[in-house]
Amino acid sequence: MTETWPKGVFTARLIEKLHDEGAIIASRPFDADQVQPASLDLRLGKTAFRVRSSFLPGPSHSVAERIEALKLHEIDLTKGAVLERGCVYLVPLEESLRLPADVSASANPKSSTGRLDVFTRIIGDRARGFDQLPQGYSGPLYLEISPRTFPVLVRTGSRLTQMRFRSGDARLSVAQHQALHASDTLVVGGDQPVDNGVALSIDLEGQGRDGLIGFRSKRHTAVVDVDKKSALDVLDFWEPLYARGRSELILDPDEFYILVSLESVHVPPTHAAEMVPFDPLVGEFRVHYAGFFDPGFGHSAAGGSGSRAVLEVRSREVPFLLGHGQNIGRLIYEELAEKPDRLYGSAFGSNYQAQTLKLSKHFRPFAG
Repeated sequence: MTETWPKGVFTARLIEKLHDEGAIIASRPFDADQVQPASLDLRLGKTAFRVRSSFLPGPSHSVAERIEALKLHEIDLTKGAVLERGCVYLVPLEESLRLPADVSASANPKSSTGRLDVFTRIIGDRARGFDQLPQGYSGPLYLEISPRTFPVLVRTGSRLTQMRFRSGDARLSVAQHQALHASDTLVVGGDQPVDNGVALSIDLEGQGRDGLIGFRSKRHTAVVDVDKKSALDVLDFWEPLYARGRSELILDPDEFYILVSLESVHVPPTHAAEMVPFDPLVGEFRVHYAGFFDPGFGHSAAGGSGSRAVLEVRSREVPFLLGHGQNIGRLIYEELAEKPDRLYGSAFGSNYQAQTLKLSKHFRPFAG
């Protein structure tokens, strides 16, 4: 493959072209909704390996060699299996890569995975880092899975992570972010200027939600089947949190919270965005998972009209006081490689368009 690919984040059409030309190899045909507007969902294979520890293979080893040295036992996923909280698993994926020389890939947990506090990272052979595959990478893909809060039921074909493909560096500069905001209004609400991306702050007042500001996970719950939508009662798994007049929340160490941004976010059809980890220098907490925002998220023509960003939050080693309007994350925008033929939105079966505070798709709507 000597073709030069267009600079930018690849759209669904280009992802499908990569597949057609053998750069993305799958053990069976793609699922009907597996290719998203600017990302590809990746599917679990037939076997999970319980391993003693997380690892990076490093430049001298394949992932399979490391698994052989660290595995405790093998688990058959073809009929479904429960992955226990606090354990580390490695799963070979149904997709592998043979990327062109000018195409790289990166991965993030799917929104629903992050909202369950399931920690996932992609690993490639001889990788020096997680979730990053260099230009021209050729080899298998493995997913490290570590449920942190709830035990989860997974099976062959379950989709916990998503991958983006790009050629070159298409991230916007400060001036380009500001120009895009002037033309397309990237963020509504809050008072942070747009500079190196869009800063997001926390909503701890719950206006329009009867004071509901978030959820804190419960311990010792039942299993969550990652492939079943609207199957679980919220109160069996979560404690609702309400504003109590002070617009503050103390994060307890080792607790997991679902909160929501004060601002509404818009990703124009010409761009994609990614939430980057919070800077620890301004607080001992972080948004637990970075995340992809596909083109059309919060876009009015795709049923959005601005959508809040739902945030998975943990304190670090000490209790930490969050205040209403405090910065908690940042969105960086990138140009797409071409005009997309589909957008994130309800017509495409997207779960979180036009969202406000919302748990993962596995839970029935919360009435308060």
